[in-house]
Amino acid sequence: MKKIVFILIFLLNFIGFSQTNPVKSSIDTSNIRIGEKMLFKITVDGVNEVVFPKLQNIGKVEVVEEYKTDTLKNKLIKLYHLTAFDSGQYVIPKQQVLINNKLFYTDSVLVKVMTVEVDTTKQKMFTIKPIVEEPYIFDDFKPYLWWLLAILAVIAVAIYYYLRKKNVVIFNKKPAIPPFEEALLKFKALDKKQLWQHQKTKEFYIELTEIVRAYIEKEWHIPALESTTDELHGFMMDFIEIKKLPANKDTAIRLHKLLQESDLVKFAKYTPMASDIEIHRNEAEKLIFELKPKTEKIDEVV
Repeated sequence: MKKIVFILIFLLNFIGFSQTNPVKSSIDTSNIRIGEKMLFKITVDGVNEVVFPKLQNIGKVEVVEEYKTDTLKNKLIKLYHLTAFDSGQYVIPKQQVLINNKLFYTDSVLVKVMTVEVDTTKQKMFTIKPIVEEPYIFDDFKPYLWWLLAILAVIAVAIYYYLRKKNVVIFNKKPAIPPFEEALLKFKALDKKQLWQHQKTKEFYIELTEIVRAYIEKEWHIPALESTTDELHGFMMDFIEIKKLPANKDTAIRLHKLLQESDLVKFAKYTPMASDIEIHRNEAEKLIFELKPKTEKIDEVV
């Protein structure tokens, strides 16, 4: 009697469990060929708060696509497209489904994957055809077109900045003035500085002699700026002797004396009197006038 009661209780519990499991799973076909698709479906009775499994690849069985959850007659349906590329028998194991924070399981499913048989005796053999080249289209040249446009843009920008810089240089370039006029302008600028009046006697003599030397070099192409005082005197005497300078030996001697006395101030720390400084300033300008090229005056014949 006790055994019969135990068996009845067990059967009631089993029946109750099967009725309380709202999850069912099925597959549209259990036999497929390699590469074919099969539809795996999970159904949950009642519209509840359900979390379906995120189905992953199961061995040789691969998940092709997972569809959104659908509702049909008070049921929730989840579909998965599966496939396999190796022949054999595979089991899709039980999947977990969470319903109202309670865990339920689907049934496991057996799938058989078969190879595709090919009868080579009935298949005609064809000769290998040569490769047929497709005609070129515009899309084939698109990558090269972008590179070409980029290179042309860089070249255009470089040419623009080059021409702009060249125009600025030409615009800012001041017309050259004759050496004689330039020397006179430098004398006036030197006077405005009032160097020796502000105890900058050495700086005054450096600029004074540089004005004279620069004029001689520009006007007569004698290396005056790079020569010593004695070397410059020798050049001047030679040029006067061969009549390349419109001056006499007295001019060369006075220039030599001016440069020598200036060297004493620049290198020997000699401090001249104010009257001597003014004499040297005026003497420098006189020498410039004496070394100025002579312009020949031609009388018009009437």
